[in-house]
Amino acid sequence: MTAKPQTLADKIWDAHRVASTAAGSDLIAIDRVFLHERTGASALKSMAAAGRPVRDSRRVFAVMDHIVDTRIGRGDQTLMQGGQAFITETRAAAHAAGITLFDVTDPDQGITHVISPELGIVLPGCTLVAPDSHTCTQGALGALAWGIGSSEAEHAMATGVLRLPRPKTMRVTFTGELPVGVTAKDMALALIAAHGAGGGAGHVVEFAGPAVEALEIEARMTLCNMATEFSAMAGLIAPDAKTYAYLAGRRYAPAAFDGAYWDNLRSDEGAVFDREIIVDAASLKPMVTWGTSPQHAIPIDAPVPQGPQRVHDYIGLAAGERLQGTKIDVAFLGSCTNARLSDLRRAAALIKGRKIAPGIRKALVVPGSGAVKRAAEAEGLDEIFRAAGFEWRESGCSLCFFAGGEAFPAGSRSISSTNRNFEGRQGPGIRTHIASPEVVVASAIAGVIADPRELAGEKA
Repeated sequence: MTAKPQTLADKIWDAHRVASTAAGSDLIAIDRVFLHERTGASALKSMAAAGRPVRDSRRVFAVMDHIVDTRIGRGDQTLMQGGQAFITETRAAAHAAGITLFDVTDPDQGITHVISPELGIVLPGCTLVAPDSHTCTQGALGALAWGIGSSEAEHAMATGVLRLPRPKTMRVTFTGELPVGVTAKDMALALIAAHGAGGGAGHVVEFAGPAVEALEIEARMTLCNMATEFSAMAGLIAPDAKTYAYLAGRRYAPAAFDGAYWDNLRSDEGAVFDREIIVDAASLKPMVTWGTSPQHAIPIDAPVPQGPQRVHDYIGLAAGERLQGTKIDVAFLGSCTNARLSDLRRAAALIKGRKIAPGIRKALVVPGSGAVKRAAEAEGLDEIFRAAGFEWRESGCSLCFFAGGEAFPAGSRSISSTNRNFEGRQGPGIRTHIASPEVVVASAIAGVIADPRELAGEKA
């Protein structure tokens, strides 16, 4: 009898299903747990207080990334009041539990979802969880990776399994080729704008199609990173030759990926998804958010649409106004969405030989990891950014969210390569426009939200 065709998500789920419950949920084996200092100490301390050890310390990792200061020469001190306690308590709890810790000064420190792929901790076909909603980033390597709460992290560390209802499946197929100047960030924002921030709720989303296959691995991470902004449980992309070439030689990766399990990590022909969406990649343009949700995104040359009045009041833009040409105060290039080496290279290529506009209060570049920072410096990218007027920082989450400690006057307008733009995300009263690294640097140069394709045209 021929086996029923399966989706990639279903294959990984079934390979990790330990048992099913009478209530209809499944016990799923968890291959990796990743913690950070904002939630790690609480989970580990709670386990210790209950007398529950980590079941397999080799599968658990922790890093200082969310609250850690990103200024050069940093230590445990943070800009966030009380932030140092998160760091010192996580360090003590991680050492006591015997898990691997990438500490503040560790050469491999960085943002969770950047260093896990860099080190080969996440692998095709594995399950990985972390108390962070953007864990779905790591699905770009063909893993089933999703965000959980601290209590679920305790359970996963203590038992090696989690109880979950089986999610629905969705395939988002990007047909055609991306136009020049359009990126994976624009693909994600266009999808969310068209189908809503809740469009992926209850689903594992597989990104597929020729435009996705053409993306390099780091761009695939950007696309999967935004799956959580689509309300998906996880986003993933079938591994291919690019995936295995990317992972080759990384510290925690195996010497070879030649087993039957890895060879089968793709959706079967004829597999049925609960929902299918098709997007014409060739029709996309650089996208920028105009409101307080990633679904409030429009092509950079489009007028602001009519939305809830509260959103217009907060962001300070009326329907019919143009985003392009709107004055900005802050430019931020960083985060688990867009702070990898390829992101910095593309941004540096646009900004080389130019200066940020005089009205910019602050322009920051925060590499996604220590490894990214060292590689960028070896290529002289840091010098290009500094010469243009950007600050060059140590790795961490930084201005992606307010707990990173940076602060600006209420009403300041930020162009940011991050993933969230809700009210107060970057500080009380801050107006955040999320976009690609190219839009960020083009806007920093112009002093207003600007189209990077025009800047690239000047370079040609």
